[in-house]
Amino acid sequence: MKILLFAFLRETLGREAVELPDDAFPIRVDRLRALVGEAGDDAFRELMADANVLCAINQRVANDDATVNAGDEVAFFPPMTGG
Repeated sequence: MKILLFAFLRETLGREAVELPDDAFPIRVDRLRALVGEAGDDAFRELMADANVLCAINQRVANDDATVNAGDEVAFFPPMTGG
């Protein structure tokens, strides 16, 4: 399953997605953050642990208690700002 990364997460890791096996699911978002963080260095792991980094499951923002199932579309991204 492909976990999409956006903005500075993508830039820090150097790629736009992290692949995880389908047998890693179902999984809670907080545990998924840790697994995705393991794909990078200490700086990337620290970014993934930041509560300001949002998770979307099937294009809806989800909290760390939400469950991700195999086949869901999952993305991590920084909070949006505007002006």
